[in-house]
Amino acid sequence: DGTMRKWIRELRLAARSLGRTPGFTATAVVMLGLGVGANVGIFSIVDAVLLEPLPFEDPDRLVYIGGSAPGTDLPEEFAGSSESLFDYREQTDLLEDVATYNVFTASLRVEDRVERVLSSMPSLSLFSTLGVEPILGRLPTQEEGESAALISYATWVEWFGSDPSVLGRTYEIIERPRTIVGVMGPDFTFPWEGTMVWVPSYRRPEGLTPGQFGGVPLVARLAPGVDEAQVVERLTAVARRMPERWGGSAEYARIMERYRPVVRPLKEELVGGARAPVLVLFGAVVIVLAIACANVTNLLFVRSESRLRDFAIRQAIGAGRKELVRAQMAEAVLIAVGAGAIAVPLAALALPGFVASTPGSVTGMSDAAIDASTLGFAVALCMLTALGCGIGPAVRVTRQATERLRDGQRGSSVAGGWTRDGLVVAQTALALVLLVGSGLLLRSWQELRSVDPGYDTEDLLTFQFAPGEAEGLVGPEVLARFHLDFMERLRALPGVETVGLVENVPLDESVGSVRLRRESDVGEDDEGPLVGRTWTAGDYFEAMGIELLRGRTFADSDHTTELGNAIVSSSAAAQLWPGEEAIGQRFRWPGRDEWYTVVGVVEDVMQYSLRDRPQPLVYFSLVSPTPDFWQFSSPGYVVRSERASELVPEVRELIREVTPSAPMYRVYTLEELVSGSMVTLSFTMTTLAVAALLALLLGLVGLYGILSVAVAQRTRE
Repeated sequence: DGTMRKWIRELRLAARSLGRTPGFTATAVVMLGLGVGANVGIFSIVDAVLLEPLPFEDPDRLVYIGGSAPGTDLPEEFAGSSESLFDYREQTDLLEDVATYNVFTASLRVEDRVERVLSSMPSLSLFSTLGVEPILGRLPTQEEGESAALISYATWVEWFGSDPSVLGRTYEIIERPRTIVGVMGPDFTFPWEGTMVWVPSYRRPEGLTPGQFGGVPLVARLAPGVDEAQVVERLTAVARRMPERWGGSAEYARIMERYRPVVRPLKEELVGGARAPVLVLFGAVVIVLAIACANVTNLLFVRSESRLRDFAIRQAIGAGRKELVRAQMAEAVLIAVGAGAIAVPLAALALPGFVASTPGSVTGMSDAAIDASTLGFAVALCMLTALGCGIGPAVRVTRQATERLRDGQRGSSVAGGWTRDGLVVAQTALALVLLVGSGLLLRSWQELRSVDPGYDTEDLLTFQFAPGEAEGLVGPEVLARFHLDFMERLRALPGVETVGLVENVPLDESVGSVRLRRESDVGEDDEGPLVGRTWTAGDYFEAMGIELLRGRTFADSDHTTELGNAIVSSSAAAQLWPGEEAIGQRFRWPGRDEWYTVVGVVEDVMQYSLRDRPQPLVYFSLVSPTPDFWQFSSPGYVVRSERASELVPEVRELIREVTPSAPMYRVYTLEELVSGSMVTLSFTMTTLAVAALLALLLGLVGLYGILSVAVAQRTRE
């Protein structure tokens, strides 16, 4: 109690003392408030994205399972295959449950409202694996097959007005009628923020083709007491036995000999690439706070040295060093409290805009808020800054008070000057670190902007829409003719130069992979080279500015008949037929009898991002030699026009004329896709640059402060 009374007395004295110097007090509180506010805001994001556990039962036992196969032509890491789901489920002593999941966009039609929404078709075991239940209704049953659907809480509120009678109603969900049987809780948005519907899918071992890697991400719940290393060891042994159980080719057996499971916490998988930028930003604001603390420390040094005689007199009449340190620390505590009072509202005001500007769909980002844990962090940070800013000046001044009184000096000692100068140098150096870091990111951003992706990025509009059975469009040839006719309508719009379509628009969607079988190959079907594949029509290559190197592009006859022609990229030609002319060469899909003839070779393109190497790519026509092999109803259109950004209303009206019920979605200019592919880098660069400028500003304030003190101390001279 005695100690508390002493602190209360010193805090009152410190408050009166700080009130007599409003300029000093305001400067110190604002500088420290900016630093603390930046840290509080970013910490709320760190907490929500990296620290907060997933909203599932025992989230620490949830893991993602992928795979790697060093020494093969598969990617460095990839999702699993269907057979792994069945084999892993049998390891019940290590894994309590295993499930598949995915996410994609599909149509949701409720009466007259039709939109493309984030959807998922996981295995039914996903919900038991995660330990979640609907808050309304029930989970689908295996007997219902894929006719039952679950909707998100946000969908229930926004689309159905929180009407409980939505249960049992049937709507078009993921392209076919399905019955809503449950509403998930507001915290459940797995696997991505914004996922709106889930339709459980059912995989059966009968007729399964082994070795279809990349399409089956797995989530599992570890048994109690089991760690990831044990799972990796066991599943590696299981992988060695898969060819014996499932059959497959010699290539499959070779891959499984090199196969090694990748097991990591589900939280880490869902956060993905957001971890590094978030930590970089947190490090940047910590540096800003360090600079602010250095400034406030300098100000407290100057203030305490100007009061040396007062401290010396107090010491001479019996005050101990503890009392003098307490007097100094009281001022630092009040400054820190004032800074916290500014910092928390500042962070609360800035956080919503900051979260809205963050790129992509980061798990947990939407939950960032100034909550109890963030307030606790703010309090702890304020106390830490009070200690850091106040202890140095307090200890130095109390140590030298008596000697300075005896010497009769009112200015600062040489040692004190060196301390202040050192703090200014340190904070300026820290500000330069941030400036250099943001400058390097700017250089990287400029380098990416100057990369040639293999296609033009200006004056191009891309979009998709999904005509279907409601318009009588059934079958690959009918759909092909529809899209060819619609391209003619697009060409007739004012200002349109060329039009094409492709299944996977670069920088917007990924392409699938296939092992192609060449005429010269011997051995089993799936031992051929692994290349990407997509479908295209119209003047796609001309519209995108993709250079035709040899041969020709597709003509309309390639799409409405079953000629089986194909076009390959230059790297695909080099991989499939090294040292040979690709034009006229033939190949087929594994397990199929139809042959395709190469009629053209085009320039490589960057499909995924401007930082990746171009992937070998094969372009197919809209109709396969066997009509039942493939069809797709919603390709990506590419329209070249100087009015690209103005065409959207006209295109939307044109779609209403031909398919009134089909939604238009994925509407971008290619420049927007390029910017989107660099959005994480751009966001990190911009935020780091703002932090660097703030740090530099604080550094300049500190430099001004030390120079003004030096000038004032030499006034008599």
